Amino acid sequence: MSFRFIAIFIVLMFVINSCDSPPLPKPKPIEIVKIPEKMDPTVSKQILGLIDQALQGAGKVDDSIILQQPQTVAAWYSESDGDRLWSKDKEWLPRADSMAEMIKRSELYGLFPYDYHGKEINSIFNKLKDSTAMMDAALWARGEIMLSDAFSTMARHLKLGRIPTDSITLRKDTTIASDFYMKLRDSLIEHNNPRELLEALEPVNDRYRALRASIPAFLDSLDRKEYTYIDFPRKDTILFVKQLQNRLFEGQYISFIDRAPDSAELALAVKKVQSEKGLTVDGKAGPALVGALNNTGMERLRRIAINLDRLKQLPDSLPISYIWVNIPSFKMQVWDSGMVKLESKVIVGGPKTRTPVFTSSLTNMITYPQWTVPYSIIFKEMLPKIQKDIKYLDNQNLMVVDKNDSVIDPATIDWSQLSKKKFPYLIRQRQGDDNSLGVMKFNFSNKYDVYMHDTNARGMFSRSNRALSHGCVRVQKWDSLAHYLIIKNPKPLPEDSLRVWLGRQEKHYIYLKQKVPVYLRYYTCEVKEDGKIQFFEDIYGEDKALRYRYLEKKIKT
Repeated sequence: MSFRFIAIFIVLMFVINSCDSPPLPKPKPIEIVKIPEKMDPTVSKQILGLIDQALQGAGKVDDSIILQQPQTVAAWYSESDGDRLWSKDKEWLPRADSMAEMIKRSELYGLFPYDYHGKEINSIFNKLKDSTAMMDAALWARGEIMLSDAFSTMARHLKLGRIPTDSITLRKDTTIASDFYMKLRDSLIEHNNPRELLEALEPVNDRYRALRASIPAFLDSLDRKEYTYIDFPRKDTILFVKQLQNRLFEGQYISFIDRAPDSAELALAVKKVQSEKGLTVDGKAGPALVGALNNTGMERLRRIAINLDRLKQLPDSLPISYIWVNIPSFKMQVWDSGMVKLESKVIVGGPKTRTPVFTSSLTNMITYPQWTVPYSIIFKEMLPKIQKDIKYLDNQNLMVVDKNDSVIDPATIDWSQLSKKKFPYLIRQRQGDDNSLGVMKFNFSNKYDVYMHDTNARGMFSRSNRALSHGCVRVQKWDSLAHYLIIKNPKPLPEDSLRVWLGRQEKHYIYLKQKVPVYLRYYTCEVKEDGKIQFFEDIYGEDKALRYRYLEKKIKT
C-alpha cells in the first residue's frame, strides 16, 4: 500500500470523524487583512472553518452556500492544511476564471449554473473587483470552497449523470473510484485547465455526442422565460385551476389574474390555445392541452439534460449490428456498421401497460405464431366479457386449453365460478392472419414476456400516438426485419423458404446462429439528420418524474 494511499485514507477518516468532533470556531463573516503576507494563511484558516461548518451541517455552510460534496472538498483542503486551489494573495488564478466561465456556459453540456453555485460565485467575483473587498479573507475562502464543490460536482455529473444507475446501464464504470477526486485535484494543479479535464470525462458514444453538439443552435433561439408548470394528472383541482389560470395569463390567453375565472371564460381561453397549437378544439383542459402549455423553451432544455444523462448510461460503442427501439418515438431501427439499414414504425405499450426498458438478444423467429394470452389480460379484459357472452371467444378466434394442453369446449365450463384465484385454464388464439401476433413473432429473452411481432390491426400504424399495445412491440415492417435477420444469419435459409411457409400459413421456428442485440430504450428527444433536435411526447411521464431532480437546487434557493 503506497504512502499516497495511506495519506488519503487518513485524511478521509479525519473528514468522516470530524462530523462527531466539536466544531471549530465559526469563521468571521468578514475578515479584512491589510498585511499582504497574512492573506493566504488567513484565507486557509477561513477555508477550514467553513468546511467544518459544512461537515457539521450536512453540507450547509449558511443560507447562501450548500456544498453538494462536502467530504470531497474537505479532503482536498485538509490534506494541504487549507492551501488555496483557485486563488493566491488578492487575485484569482487562471484556472478559477476558466471554471467560472465553465459554470456560465454549463447549459452547453446539458447542465445548469444553479447546480454549481453560479449566482453566488459570479457575485463574489464581482465584489472582489473592489480594492477594499479584495482584503476580505472571508470572500476569498467562500469563493474557494464553492469553486472546488462546483468542479468536483460537475465532474461527477459529466461522467455519470444525475440519474441513479439501474439494470439497463451498460457502462462498466458505474461507480467512482475511491481516489478519483484526489487524482482530479492533482490533475487540476498540474494542468491548470478545468475545462479540458471536465470535457475528458464526457461519454464518447455517438448519440450523446450528437445531442450535445446540437445544443448551441437550440440555445440560440431559446425563449428563456419561465412559465408556470401545470401538474397533471390533477391531484388538487383547486391548485390545477390556479396553475392553469397563471399559465393562460402568462401566455396572454386571458387578461386577468386577480380573480378566479368562471367555466365559460376558462373554456374560451382553452379553445384559443387548442386552435393555436393544432389540437382538438373542445374547450377541455386535458393532457394534450397541458402538454402543449408545458412544452416551453426551458422545459425542453431540461428534457435535453435528462436525455443526455440517460445517454451517459450507454457504453462508448455499441455492437456492429443491433436493433434499436426508442419507445417514445414509436420507431425501430436496424443498425449495421454505423448505418441505419432499416427503419419501421412500431406500436408500443400504453401508459398502463408499458413497454419495459431493457437489453436482450434476438434468438429466433416464428411464422404463424400462436398467442397464449397472459393472465393479466385474461383477468382485466377477457374474463368479464366471456362471462357476459361466451361468443366472445369465437369472435376473437380464442380457444381454451387445460394444463395438459387439451382443447376444452368452453360451453362445458361454468364461467361464473372462475376468477383470478380460480382459473385452471389457458386461453390461446388460433394462428392465422387474424391472430393478434400477426404472421411473424420475434423472440428475445426477458423477464417481462415481451417480444416484437406483426399485428392483425395494421391500421393502427397510421396513428400519431401509437402507445396502444399491452407491452409488446408491434412492427410495421416485420417482413423487412425478417429478411434482414435471415440474410445476416451465417447459414441463411433458401431464398424462398420464408415466402413458401407464409404462403402455406405454416408455423416454423427460425433459429438464428448469430444472435442480434436488441435495445429497448426511452429517449424523448434525438437529433435529426439536419442536426436539429426532435422532441417526442413523454408518454410514460418519465421526464416529468425526473424533472424535479433537475430543479431541486433551484427550488430550494
